[in-house]
Amino acid sequence: MNNESKAPVQVSASRAMSAARVVRTGVALLGSGLLVGLLVACGAGKSTPSGEWALKGQNGYEQYFSPLKEINADNVARLGLAWHADLDTARGQEATPLMVDGVLYVSTAWSMVKAFDATTGKPLWSYDPKVPREVLAKVCCDAVNRGVAVAGGRVFVGTLDGRLVALDAKTGKEVWSEVTVDQSGYYTITGAVRVAKDMVLIGNSGAEFGVRGYLSAYDQATGKMRWRFYTVPRPDGKPDGAASDPVMAKARATWSDGGDWVKSGGGGTVWDAIVYDEAQNLVIFGVGNGNPWNYLLRSEGKGDNLFLSSVVAVNADTGAYAWHFQETPGETWDFTATQPITLADLTIDGKPRKVLLHAPKNGFFYVIDRTNGEFISGDKFVDHMNWATGVDPKTGRPIENPEARYYKSDVPFVAMPGAVGAHSWQPQSFSPETGLIYIPVNDAGFPYAAVAPKDWEAKPRGMNVGVDMAKTAMPAIKEVRAGAMANTKGYLLAWDPVNRKEVWRAQHAGPSNGGTLATAGNLVFQGTAAGKFKAFRATDGKEVWAQDAQTGVLAAPMSYAINGKQYVAVLAGWGGVWAVAPGILSYTSGPVKNVSRLLVYALDGKDALPAVVPEKELPLDPPPLTADKATVAEGAGLFSRYCNACHGDAAISGGINPDLRHSATLASAEAWKAIVHDGALREKGMVSFSNVADAKGVDSIRHYVIARAHEDLALEQAK
Repeated sequence: MNNESKAPVQVSASRAMSAARVVRTGVALLGSGLLVGLLVACGAGKSTPSGEWALKGQNGYEQYFSPLKEINADNVARLGLAWHADLDTARGQEATPLMVDGVLYVSTAWSMVKAFDATTGKPLWSYDPKVPREVLAKVCCDAVNRGVAVAGGRVFVGTLDGRLVALDAKTGKEVWSEVTVDQSGYYTITGAVRVAKDMVLIGNSGAEFGVRGYLSAYDQATGKMRWRFYTVPRPDGKPDGAASDPVMAKARATWSDGGDWVKSGGGGTVWDAIVYDEAQNLVIFGVGNGNPWNYLLRSEGKGDNLFLSSVVAVNADTGAYAWHFQETPGETWDFTATQPITLADLTIDGKPRKVLLHAPKNGFFYVIDRTNGEFISGDKFVDHMNWATGVDPKTGRPIENPEARYYKSDVPFVAMPGAVGAHSWQPQSFSPETGLIYIPVNDAGFPYAAVAPKDWEAKPRGMNVGVDMAKTAMPAIKEVRAGAMANTKGYLLAWDPVNRKEVWRAQHAGPSNGGTLATAGNLVFQGTAAGKFKAFRATDGKEVWAQDAQTGVLAAPMSYAINGKQYVAVLAGWGGVWAVAPGILSYTSGPVKNVSRLLVYALDGKDALPAVVPEKELPLDPPPLTADKATVAEGAGLFSRYCNACHGDAAISGGINPDLRHSATLASAEAWKAIVHDGALREKGMVSFSNVADAKGVDSIRHYVIARAHEDLALEQAK
């Protein structure tokens, strides 16, 4: 790998307009201001050999832009499947493959890693870290993994149970393995590994369950930890002996002296969004939500709670604090800042600026000076927003709607956007040729009803967010569900970060569509939750190609070339948060099937996927409801606290985990108890919940699911 950095070339507004006329036939100007500030930056950041995709976002700027253009808007209609590989897992697939020296490396669900010949698809090796399946009970959003890193002849992966593993790139044999978390707690790793210099960077997940977040750097050769930066201070104010110590007094002053964070750790996990800015020698990362979400419970409704929902920069060599920008002070909506961070060099107001581009959950698109954290601009990029009216033009602090602080009222607040975000983990892409950034947008709300302090107690299992999800579960009312579907959308947005406006969009059927890839062939590739893999013209958004992927596509594609032939590769496999928690997609078109595959396309590709075998939809046939209303209500509360994160809001599955309304065990209290209370299916990930619900409580959950099945059966029969 070539570790030398190429200096980016700044282009003035007038030169950019002139250059645009000769870039390529078929690339037209989209308006007088679009290319103002355009950076010719195909080589920006750490470079990689021609044709390779050696870093998660292609280059060190994580732009998800390929300079290859054999496949372009004029010939993409000829794109066909070159080869495919079925994967040995039926969970969500969220990783972007890497291609180095003719080998395609990819991580799959359960943190498994596979290597393929990038030309033929021949399997070269496979690695299974053998993650215990009961770890699934510690995960909010499926047993996913977002990618490996490749450097120095090694492949690095973070495992769901909190290990960082180095593999020999040629054989897949384990070189070293380090436990990076307290495995007795609710830490997990779902995010992609990054590399910086001779280090490996990794964060972790678990903020919903109650942990304290941090980012760690490890030596690539030995696995020895170099430094660690905590994102939440210690309640007692004592040092950790970590790189974050000098700034923790400043952070501690933004938290209350009481509140649940004192015991829970406060959250703030760095579960994704890590980028190394080689020119500044900074590691820049996004910090997640607080624990509990409910700000009144977490920090007594006091303080900004640094560094939650912030972008933070630290010195790459030492981990020492450099700067931060907090996007959502005192966050209470699960508004993480862990969405992908893209670096770019733009001309703004006539001046060259080294910036980062960020579209987090809260719905504002931020342009921030990455050398010092200075706020440049913040604009609403989602159609519907009611939690804030804008941001302060000088500070970037959101101008909140007072009603959005739901813990101050007994009335639930439906926030737009909500906890699933205006943009989630799916990578965005930036094209230096169009000057646009392409964002997979979720236009979806979330209802928040606070748990009162007198009723709150953190539990040893399940999500501890301080929100009463039983109170806001989707009712079996046709009009309410129709309204929710109508207001839950997804689209691909082309955004101009210099002129701060939308340029075009491509509407999709629902939210949680895939990450994006922009190419020099004037194309943007994206998969959809409905099972399509598509290409759009980058300049105007016209759909120019689509193929059936037979399953939802969440991951971001990538592109590589071998012997002058260009390929486009993407992981397909429905999963993630929309497949486990909010089953609203099930209301739209039924559960999306998971078919986990690696798909690789090329011009005139002749491979074909096997025919789809339709799955017979099971009818609702619940046993009689014999419990009283009080028992069903008790079960509803327990289900919302401990079950809906995997089995769906209102017991409607999103397609990955069993839909309990159809379970044969509903008719048998003994069978239900054996599974839910006694842990009979522990090795399949369904652990015992006896530490939070006794046998009577577990049976009340069964009665609640029976009641829900009857409600939905009545709704079906009324059609």
